[in-house]
Amino acid sequence: MIYDLIIIGGGPAALSAGIYSARKELKTLILCKEIGGQVKEAWEIENYLGLGKIKGTDFAKKMREHISLFENILVKENALVNKIDKENENFKVATNAESFLGKTVLIASGSKPKRLGVQNEGKFVGKGVSYCATCDAPMFKDKNVVVVGGGNAALDATNELSMIAKFVYILDIGKEFIADKFLSEKVLKNKNVKEIHNSKIVEFIGNEKGFVKEIIYEDLNSKKKNKLEVEGVFVEIGSMPALVKQAIKLNEKSEIVVDEKNMTTEPGIFAAGDVTNTKYKQIAISVGEGAKAGLAIYEYLNR
Repeated sequence: MIYDLIIIGGGPAALSAGIYSARKELKTLILCKEIGGQVKEAWEIENYLGLGKIKGTDFAKKMREHISLFENILVKENALVNKIDKENENFKVATNAESFLGKTVLIASGSKPKRLGVQNEGKFVGKGVSYCATCDAPMFKDKNVVVVGGGNAALDATNELSMIAKFVYILDIGKEFIADKFLSEKVLKNKNVKEIHNSKIVEFIGNEKGFVKEIIYEDLNSKKKNKLEVEGVFVEIGSMPALVKQAIKLNEKSEIVVDEKNMTTEPGIFAAGDVTNTKYKQIAISVGEGAKAGLAIYEYLNR
């Protein structure tokens, strides 16, 4: 069987594209690890229009219910794509178990924030540990938080949090921030911001309810370990797009470069969401980019 469209990914961009392609009566196959993607890791989402506050797992459930309404979409979970090849006029998409043919492919595999890899980090994801200040900052109003990192993303997060949180520590392994100088100077003018350099987190400690209550960090010079009481930890040390091996153009951040119609440099292969060079990694934007890609693919197939 040859599908009109094979979508790689199970997050908002992928499922949005699937809905739009299905509405255009394209035979669509979705290959993903699981429906929901990174959304499932969000403790609470409160910036998606029309839903108010919703847990990430509940949002993923709603996406699954919505996609199941379309009979011309086949979803295969636990399908990890490892290769895309051109086969005559079609594309051969190989997973860990089998291969599929499609006239077009949409890569919407998302990105994964880099983690610190320290004790108890995973235990507190969504319970005080966050990788997106734009998403979660409002939930830490009048609380003490720490931002980990020294680049532009970390300083931007610190600036945003300084207007919401009671106090913001910014903890960096370097002797000085690598962020743009004007940004560092602007952020450090805030009276509720304190910088801690040459230090790294070594452990997260929780309260009786299972939420972060403090961190243990090590001074890299003295090797002394210190405690810091915080209710939120924002890890801003970068992210890595979840890429599929394919000879398409990437930017300096290893993001897939797309044009205004979400086409990559390989005709017939499209990309949408966090895996691309589209600015601002937000659920609402991924949904919009997925919808745009679905319409563009229909247009491409009907030229």
